[in-house]
Parts: sequence; structure tokens; C-alpha cells
Amino acid sequence: MGGEKTHTCGTICLKYLLFLFNILFWLAGGAVLAVGVWTLVDKSDYISLLSSSLYSASAYILIAAGVIVIVTGIIGCCATLKEMRSLLIVYLVLLLCVFLLEIIAGVLAYITYQECFPFCYQLNEELRQNLKETMQQKYQQPGEESVTQAVDKLQQEFKCCGSFNSSDWADCVWIQAAQNERLVPDSCCKSPSELCGRRDHPSNIYKVEGGCIMKLEEFILSQLYILGAVGIGIAFLQLVGMMFTCCLYQNLKEDPY
Repeated sequence: MGGEKTHTCGTICLKYLLFLFNILFWLAGGAVLAVGVWTLVDKSDYISLLSSSLYSASAYILIAAGVIVIVTGIIGCCATLKEMRSLLIVYLVLLLCVFLLEIIAGVLAYITYQECFPFCYQLNEELRQNLKETMQQKYQQPGEESVTQAVDKLQQEFKCCGSFNSSDWADCVWIQAAQNERLVPDSCCKSPSELCGRRDHPSNIYKVEGGCIMKLEEFILSQLYILGAVGIGIAFLQLVGMMFTCCLYQNLKEDPY
């Protein structure tokens, strides 16, 4: 019997608590990974319209954190069940890395969210001007298919036309060079069809609804809020895990054998 380990009730409770934490940790990691992937896959069309790379950087960091969580959870379970103090140290370091990654992702999203300070709920003028120039200079141009697709999707999804208003398209390189006499792209039409953009009456296009910049700003801000909230919120779950890990490490050191 001398080779068997005996533990106090506190150590046994810590083992079960840490094991339960790992289950929650995996679920949280899955949520982080899902948010990051969803942001890049479902909303990637709009990234090409942004002047700042912080939006996509936040999503990539969340994806990296989610992958590390899966590996970390496996190590945590092994360290807990086998009571390996050296593996607990590795687990603690990985928890700290995930914590820092998610805090960084949350802070990046928050910085971009507050980029307009002190003008609340508006992105900076650089983004506004960038969207207008992107629409006018890159729409339907060779090698800019992603921009064209993003602009068309933006105008249809948000029911808008142009950056500030439909008249922005008058200075568009493609509109000026087109031989079909389009006044606006077909995606500005309320019922899109080939060459419907030759008529810019309010009954035909989204003219009185205004431009896309305000609606894009609202969309980006809401996405950044989600990224920041998920990243920072779940990061604090790691603090609980680190506390349990430190306590179990100390108890294993002090328990008699």
C-alpha cells in the first residue's frame, strides 16, 4: 500500500473542479473558434472595403486562441488525471497564453470600436473617404473582383446606393467608361436586373434611403463589439482555471504519499 497515493479531500475536490473546468474550457474554446471563423467566412466580403486590418486581425487571433484551447484542454485533462505536476506547469503556461491572446483580440476590437473617439458610434473619416474612393476607383476593375462583389453585396444587403449617396457613382471610373449608359451599378436597383442601373429614379434605386457608409459603420461596430466581448469575456474564464491549477499543484506538493 506504500506505493499508492493518498490525497486530502481538498485535493480530490480540486481534481474534479479542474476536470469540470476543462469541459467548460473546451465549450468556451469552441465558441471562440466559431466566432472567429464565422467572422472571416461569413463577413469576409466587407474586409476588403476596410482601411484598417485590426478587424481581421482580431478574428485571426480568436481562431488561434480556439485551436490552442483544444490542445490545452487535452493537456489539462491528462495533467489532472495523472497528477503530473510538470504537466500542470505546461497547462498553466498554455492557459496564460490563451488568456493573453483573447485579451489582445478583445483590446484590438475595442480600440477599433473606439477609433472615432470622441465622436461616439462613428468610425473615423479615413474609413468614410476610403469607402468612397474604393467604390469609385476599384469597382468593376480588373483584379478587383472581391471589391466588386463586396460592394454589390453591401448595396443589396443594406438597401443603399453609393458611399454617401447615389450621386457618388457619377465619378466612378467604370460608370464614366461604360458604354451602356448606366448611371449606377445594377446592385443599386430595388429589383436588380441587367442594365437596370440606367435609370436612377427613386422608384427604381435606393436613392432616398441614402448611402452605405452609415450602415456599414453600424455593421462593423456591432461585429467589433461581438469580437471584443467574446474575447475578453471568455478570457476571464482562464483566470478561474489558472487558480484551480495553482491550487492543485500546491496540494499535490504538500500531500503525503
